[in-house]
Amino acid sequence: MKISFAKKNISPEIGIRIAGYGPDDFTTAKRDDLFLTALGLDNGEKTALALGFDLIGIDAKYIRRIRRECAAIIGGDESQVILSCTHTHCGPHTRSSVGYAQRLEVEYLEKLVAATCEAAREIMNGKWVDTEILFYALNCDENINRRYVGNDNKCTFLPHRPYLEPLCDGIRDRELGIIIFRNKETWQIEYIIGNYAAHPLAGHAPGLGGHRISADFPGAYRNYLEADVGCGCMFLSGAAGDMVPKGHETGSAAIEEVGAKLAQETIKGIISATRTSDSYRLKNETIQSGFAHVSGKVRPCKPNIPPAYQGQTEVDMELQLFSIGDICLVGVPGEMLAELGLEIKWHSPFRKTFILYCSTDYLSYLGYGNALVQGGYEARQQYFDSHTGLKLVNAAVEGCYELYEKTFPDHATWPENSILPLVSVLNLGN
Repeated sequence: MKISFAKKNISPEIGIRIAGYGPDDFTTAKRDDLFLTALGLDNGEKTALALGFDLIGIDAKYIRRIRRECAAIIGGDESQVILSCTHTHCGPHTRSSVGYAQRLEVEYLEKLVAATCEAAREIMNGKWVDTEILFYALNCDENINRRYVGNDNKCTFLPHRPYLEPLCDGIRDRELGIIIFRNKETWQIEYIIGNYAAHPLAGHAPGLGGHRISADFPGAYRNYLEADVGCGCMFLSGAAGDMVPKGHETGSAAIEEVGAKLAQETIKGIISATRTSDSYRLKNETIQSGFAHVSGKVRPCKPNIPPAYQGQTEVDMELQLFSIGDICLVGVPGEMLAELGLEIKWHSPFRKTFILYCSTDYLSYLGYGNALVQGGYEARQQYFDSHTGLKLVNAAVEGCYELYEKTFPDHATWPENSILPLVSVLNLGN
């Protein structure tokens, strides 16, 4: 796989409204810059583009423009351009969700589209390096489920009652997913993609912490790997709807600590993957991509759905699926809760499946059915009925199977992918 990559500073000017906790909070300082990271992929048959934004989320209108214009630049179709937002709360208003529609930074978004197209052109005209792709995944104990559900099946939102955190025992997605691109000639690590589920809220401390521009821990994660491994890096948030990092909302030290711990675990993963590369190298570099659609029924109590969907009782929700060999990325249209993300991962036929947060639209929280019974912040903010989460999971899994069949049409005959040899070796049942 040949790769080329680019990185663009997309920080707004200090003084812009910040997409934090209040619609009229303004930035008064900058802790660190926001970036667009872009990775071009060319397997000789298809060219594709992956994009990561240090932004809270982007409306579908602009996402589709970015995909369409970048697809024209790389000479592919729209499905070959996949993006994700880390969901930092310390950036500009780039989504028109509840209470923010009139504060959408349209001028900034126009500049963002132009900067993204410029990055795509830089990639196409830049240096392409021939790499091999390896993957790795490990459990990383750096997040907690911020929904504490008691014996009465009622939810308490932990950020409002942090003294309950010792009781925190909710489901977590602890998987730190890693995709490694290693130079075939020098064995130098050229690029890393990291995927982890946690809201970028480590540094959103009361006071200044909520009024300064910052990429939060995903920025610290990239900085660490760029400095110590000497590679390009992209961080993609997983299904983080109810996941927060340990030490959340406690300031700069938390940003650096969470970023460093995830980066250190990533380096451990690089060591394991590269030193036992036969187990983790992708033997198939086929690129497949496509979209799946789900009809989400709007809850009668949510008349404040974004302007683009006002007056609709049902909304067409888009999922994007993008695979390289035995790795599949699933882009979701908002803040999917970890429980749904895990369901997709569990049922996917790919060896590894990673969720991309706020990828195809920003449609607020996407939760499991019983979350609406439990209540809590995420449930109050969810636009769609309780059946929608399951529909999203089913559509994503079916989409994964479609891509898998295209990638591995003869998979049923592969002995190395079959459980039968393992059963035979272990002599199970005797």
